[in-house]
Amino acid sequence: GGAGSQAIPNCFEEHSMSMTRVCVAFLLLTLMASMATAQNQQRANPAFTDPEVDANLPNVLLIGDSISIGYHLAAREALAGKANVYRPKTNCGPTTRGLEQIDQWLGDRTWDVVHWNFGLHDLKYMRPGGENLADPADPSSHPQVALDDYKANVAELAERIKKQGKVVIWRETTPVPKGAAGRVPGDASRYNAAAAEAIAEVGGIQTDPFFAFAETVAEMQQPANVHYTAEGSRALGEHVAAVILEALPATP
Repeated sequence: GGAGSQAIPNCFEEHSMSMTRVCVAFLLLTLMASMATAQNQQRANPAFTDPEVDANLPNVLLIGDSISIGYHLAAREALAGKANVYRPKTNCGPTTRGLEQIDQWLGDRTWDVVHWNFGLHDLKYMRPGGENLADPADPSSHPQVALDDYKANVAELAERIKKQGKVVIWRETTPVPKGAAGRVPGDASRYNAAAAEAIAEVGGIQTDPFFAFAETVAEMQQPANVHYTAEGSRALGEHVAAVILEALPATP
């Protein structure tokens, strides 16, 4: 009787340990599958591919959020035979993420031109629980990066980028249209003004008047959305390429 009574708990204990191992294995497989999916999605976006490099051409780095992802290939195409055009293989998000990642994005290269922007993610509204694109009218919501912090972050990023960019071009933030979720029309102008002050204080940095150009292609912006149609992204990319081409002769 004694031996039999011991066998039952041991059996349950072994079963419990076996189930735990199965659960852990399942969680690991799920995590690996999720990471693989994210990597595949990243690889699937042609804007995240490196250019076909010509060692005789200058190297250009474009930094920005989904607006720049949208225009990246058009800019690269317009600069074909004139520059090798790169970008970080990610959405660069707000200035807070820029400060965390800028060393990685710049790498160990001295860039002939760095064309960069942060803004739409800084000015978008969040809620304390991390809710994205929150209602700006909700008293509990707030910009992801407050205006004064944004200005300070832009200045810090400008100083850092200047160390590895022969020519540095700050790109203004595009307009926020009426009805765009989680953002307030007019805030892009406020954040652009703060960035302009930061850029002027740092000195030695050009400005791409991107906001004014974007207003000329406003009909190519999606309704109640900060993003652009394919045609609009192409127009923005060609504008970026023209700004960079004008800057390239200044590179040694």
